[in-house]
Amino acid sequence: MNAIGNFIKENEYLICIDSDGSVIDTMTEKHKKAFGPEAVKVWQLEEIEEDFLKKWNKVNLYSHSRGINRFQGLVKTFNDLRAEGYGLPGLDQIEKWTVESSELSNPALSRAIKNTENNQQLKLALNWSRQVNQEISKLEKDSTKVFAGVKKILAEISAEADLAVVSSANQEALLDEWASYDLKQHVKVILGQEAGSKADNIRDLKAEGYDQNKTLMIGDAPGDLRAAQKNNVLFYPIMPCEEAESWQKFAEEAAAKFFSGDYQGKYEENLIKKFNFILK
Repeated sequence: MNAIGNFIKENEYLICIDSDGSVIDTMTEKHKKAFGPEAVKVWQLEEIEEDFLKKWNKVNLYSHSRGINRFQGLVKTFNDLRAEGYGLPGLDQIEKWTVESSELSNPALSRAIKNTENNQQLKLALNWSRQVNQEISKLEKDSTKVFAGVKKILAEISAEADLAVVSSANQEALLDEWASYDLKQHVKVILGQEAGSKADNIRDLKAEGYDQNKTLMIGDAPGDLRAAQKNNVLFYPIMPCEEAESWQKFAEEAAAKFFSGDYQGKYEENLIKKFNFILK
């Protein structure tokens, strides 16, 4: 369930689906209750807490960098604030790792720490990430967090397409959430940050024998769109703040267009145009 090596193609169509913010309404909660507050604690930013959290939420939730990997989001938030004149600790070592590493996850960061002499920055980042995971595990699991219509549409499309969760979230949390919300039964594989980038995971899944016009990525962030475009596959946006409506539209018309071959072209282009406008 958590490795592409165990994936077996059964249908002609492949649909890759992001999790946080796309299927389950947990993205905002995780950032506001775990990611941002834990960064304030680890880097002792209490004096600028309000400004830091405002910038954190802007970078990770309310801009074109929405859905960015947690470590990249950390670096961008610090860099943006530093550019505005805030005296923040340097994250050059962490930034270097985010650029050079092929995998941005806790295990990959642990390996980098072992292979780096001056690794204090990396240790702080790992400590922060682990504390974030702990806080996320404490968040209440409420079935109402699954966006309206999702469970029904997943059950319906899983009869025609192989479904795969492709997310940058922590693998353990993903497995727990998809099981807790009774969604796991509809997907063939769940891939989190430990499995690699979204683009790489789509590439590897597509390589199982799917045509690019019969492969779709569903997501709520520009990174999901880029991952789809990098692999020349189709993209369906879950519009931020219009999630239930997006799933209703998918159920009523977009899914049928995808399966009939009428999705690519003007229809997809108009959806992406609206998506990009929302996140300008």
